[in-house]
Amino acid sequence: MDLLLKGKKALVTGSSHGLGFAVASMLAAEGAEVSINGRNQAAMASARDRILKATGVNVHGFTSDLSNAGAPARLIDDAASAMSGLDILITNTGGPHPGRFEDSTEADWLGAFNLLLMSHVRMIHQALPYLRRSSIPSVLTITSFAVKQPISNLVLSNSLRAATVGLTKTLALELGPEGIRFNSILPGWTDTERVQTLMQNRASQNKTTPEEELKKQAADIALGRLATPEEFAYAAVFLVSPRASYITGTMLSVDGGVLKGLF
Repeated sequence: MDLLLKGKKALVTGSSHGLGFAVASMLAAEGAEVSINGRNQAAMASARDRILKATGVNVHGFTSDLSNAGAPARLIDDAASAMSGLDILITNTGGPHPGRFEDSTEADWLGAFNLLLMSHVRMIHQALPYLRRSSIPSVLTITSFAVKQPISNLVLSNSLRAATVGLTKTLALELGPEGIRFNSILPGWTDTERVQTLMQNRASQNKTTPEEELKKQAADIALGRLATPEEFAYAAVFLVSPRASYITGTMLSVDGGVLKGLF
């Protein structure tokens, strides 16, 4: 299926590795002009070069920490300037450190608030003038299945990613009359650096190994395994494409069946 993305302009944040990198790579493979972002200059430059080599599509790279108050707005303006517009915004960030409620300080909460909620708020706010000039405006927030089924030892992520889902649904309703679509994907356990770090943390707590923890986690998933980043990217790229033109306000679980509830 042609997703009608050739020549469209997309910004994917948190895209020097993991889910964001997979999505940016697939957008470029579909012919979209892509801007990527990461906190580490070397990692971002490497990601940009890999996408360019694989697809031959123009890729713009930017380095910024989106938890800093002014960074999201600057990134939006820089990316839109480099691409002469913006059609698609995919807001993705890393996660805060693991921890239980009583282990988390006020500083931890404020840091997670800026990373997991306000980065999305600030980027979307700055992007709206550009998106209003697009013929296919679409925003995708990447959150977590934890918004429906909290994950142990991740109180910061469980709480604040749920707020981002509330934001996404509200904006779908508020801006739907203007034709701007807002959706979120709730990824499950995917084979990324972030998940490897979480498994190492569990192994330390449980006096096991990361391999044992991964095996236990896979056993709790209906499909019996973790996802690949590419499997996530297939869903994300479709959802932001013009082929999904009547889908907005959707919180799509891409989790291999780990969620046990009906909704």
